[in-house]
Amino acid sequence: MTDIAVLFLIGWLTAFATGLGAIPVFFLGERAAAYTPGLTGFAAGLMGVAAVLGLLIPAFQDGSTGVVLGGLAVGVVFLLATREFVRRRDERVAEERRLGASAQRSLLVVLVLFVHSIPEGLAIGTAFASTREGLGLFVILAVALQNVPEGTATALPMLEAGYSRARMFWAAVLTSVPQPFFAVGAFVLVDSVTSLLPASFAFAAGAMLALVAFDLVPESFTREGWRMASVGAAAGGGLMVLLSLALGV
Repeated sequence: MTDIAVLFLIGWLTAFATGLGAIPVFFLGERAAAYTPGLTGFAAGLMGVAAVLGLLIPAFQDGSTGVVLGGLAVGVVFLLATREFVRRRDERVAEERRLGASAQRSLLVVLVLFVHSIPEGLAIGTAFASTREGLGLFVILAVALQNVPEGTATALPMLEAGYSRARMFWAAVLTSVPQPFFAVGAFVLVDSVTSLLPASFAFAAGAMLALVAFDLVPESFTREGWRMASVGAAAGGGLMVLLSLALGV
């Protein structure tokens, strides 16, 4: 099996990890919402540490400061611009289809998380192309683990809107469908032009850190949920530090 085929399979496995996050909603129902701040905080801590240890630090080690800062800035702008485009499009679709409040929120969550998965796919492909020992596995595990809370976030508004379990599961998987494709795209590009590796690392790190700062942190660190979010963030960040030590990243 070629590297591209292996990477494509890995990308689908991380996508299906998102579906796992919908399963607790099947059994807990609306009670699962009480754990959302902790789960989102966990994803924020995990992704923030993974972006720094797995992407940003290797970028500075392999590339010049100017290239890394430029890639970082472009990654942030890309995430924010795409996020805004999706929000506006969602509002138009909701108005045209006259969706109810719950269904509209479900559509928004699916589309926003769909955008979130793009930088995650880029991170997987870039890390996979790196020759650093353990880095590819580190980033792959980080993405797979943080996909689980995203699956829960997808399923909760769908439960309120009355969707079936099957639809909740597959909608959660759908939010991560870009991951295998963008992972392969990033890998092919970086593998062909090795000088792009630092910029690609920085771009993925910028997009992921923007995601944490502008989406995950505001969603989890609310007045009511900041304690649970803090515990989740510490657990997610601590897990990534332990993984980095175990893998030698």
